[in-house]
Amino acid sequence: MRIRQVGAHALLLDCTAPADTPEAVADIREAAFVEAWRAELWRRRERGDLIAVEIVPAARTVLLDGLPDPTTTAEQLTRWASAVTAATTSPNQADDDAQAQAHNATTEDHDATTEDGSDDAAYVVVPVTFDGPDLPAVAEHWGVDVPAVRHRLTSTRFRVAFCGFAPGFPYLTGLPAELALPRLATPRPRVPAGSVALAGPYAGIYPGASPGGWQLVGRTNLVLFDVAADPPARLGPGTTVRMAAA
Repeated sequence: MRIRQVGAHALLLDCTAPADTPEAVADIREAAFVEAWRAELWRRRERGDLIAVEIVPAARTVLLDGLPDPTTTAEQLTRWASAVTAATTSPNQADDDAQAQAHNATTEDHDATTEDGSDDAAYVVVPVTFDGPDLPAVAEHWGVDVPAVRHRLTSTRFRVAFCGFAPGFPYLTGLPAELALPRLATPRPRVPAGSVALAGPYAGIYPGASPGGWQLVGRTNLVLFDVAADPPARLGPGTTVRMAAA
């Protein structure tokens, strides 16, 4: 973990894995590290150990803004680093990861139950029209046909690991590591709002139109970010999500 000062009142925590780490493995490790830092920083702020106006996790970084004394905060982060690292490599975490992968392996058995009208009260259901331009490329990368991609996405229980990139953009975990996808070599200058996309080990949904390099597999009409709502982000960290064919 590297700490960089940004301006007069902000710090950026860089959680990037070493350059020789395989991309799919790096993405998973970095996601776990970012989430561990986010949880620790929120806990410290609630306890009064940390003064920060904004704590903003992204794919590989965490931004702390509104710091009265970045130098002192950087020293605190250094002291807290060992506990955060331990949290990402504990036996319990490894067990949780193994259980999550085992759960994903059995989602086909559970899918019939969810599609026949079972209670989805514990989930946020995202209706998706699966007509994204990159759907055939995703199918080819996974070695399956397009209907199998759609089935995989609608039978996976996703969880919002963190929000970043844009306000309300959820990074959804739940897909097996072997299904990690590369980002586009050349990002699109404009991705429509509501686009459902895949990159690395994540699924994500663009809350508004923006440039983007993720693989587009579908679209939803669900509003993900509304400044007048409380909270503004529809899919906040920790939310469990199920995609349903619209």
